[in-house]
Amino acid sequence: MEKKDKISTRDAAKTGDQPTVVVAIEQNYPKEERIIQDAIASQFISGSGRFWVYLTKINGIRNWIVNMTEKAIQGGWSCFLVRKRYTDERLVQEVDQNGINAIVNLGAGFDTRLYRLPEVQHIPSWEVDQVVNIDTKRERLQKVFKEVPNHVKLVPINFLEQEIGDALEEQGYLGETKTFFIWEAVSQYLDETAVNKTFDFFAKAPTGSKLAFTYVLKDFITGENLYGAEKFYKRVATLWHFGFNPNEMVAYLNNFGWQLIEDLSYEELNNRYVKPTGRKLGVMELERVVFAEKL
Repeated sequence: MEKKDKISTRDAAKTGDQPTVVVAIEQNYPKEERIIQDAIASQFISGSGRFWVYLTKINGIRNWIVNMTEKAIQGGWSCFLVRKRYTDERLVQEVDQNGINAIVNLGAGFDTRLYRLPEVQHIPSWEVDQVVNIDTKRERLQKVFKEVPNHVKLVPINFLEQEIGDALEEQGYLGETKTFFIWEAVSQYLDETAVNKTFDFFAKAPTGSKLAFTYVLKDFITGENLYGAEKFYKRVATLWHFGFNPNEMVAYLNNFGWQLIEDLSYEELNNRYVKPTGRKLGVMELERVVFAEKL
């Protein structure tokens, strides 16, 4: 199936609110049924997003929203929640046990983890994203906290045209200390050159650094296997450009000096985080989560 030749991250920027809206709506479930806990997500989203959060305090409307999301793409609700929960747990573990001294969140969108996890609020951190998202996030942080919290620096970038290392260096990140890198729901919007360029940056990280990232399966990107998501594929066919083959992940990471620790399916994540809540949600088959260590 044909895709547009020209890659643009403009449409990717528009997706920044969506995961945080889902997280905020999730807080309307009873505490024991929530997949993730996030008391501040609703303060980081747009007015229309807050409207839906308010409406979904009503059980019937909330269940309707979740069901409609699941009809659009199986696992479309839980995917945001389980990948965030997994990354949160890995991040806290690494800060507590393995001497992580810096955090870099690439494509941060309106993610709240650096502001809601008490374990990381003494760690120098950088959030990197497109200018439009960074400007909006700065406004929302100032509204919530009166200022951007001292431990975080916001870094605007064009991922296709600028060097990540240069943009971070301008904001004081020198890459000299063990870092936890987060790269959530970004790689599919890039082309192979931009993905490789990102890993060129990761290759310079100090030994013992960690990387958590999501990726879409290559055979879905190429249209060889649509995993029962034909309608969804039509929506993203011109937006998503790159995918990984899980069988090639170990070799790819090794090529840049990284070692695979885990490459998890969403079925594994759902078993870990959704089943204990007693809820029944679909499983997204076309995306996975990787956790890796710099050698």
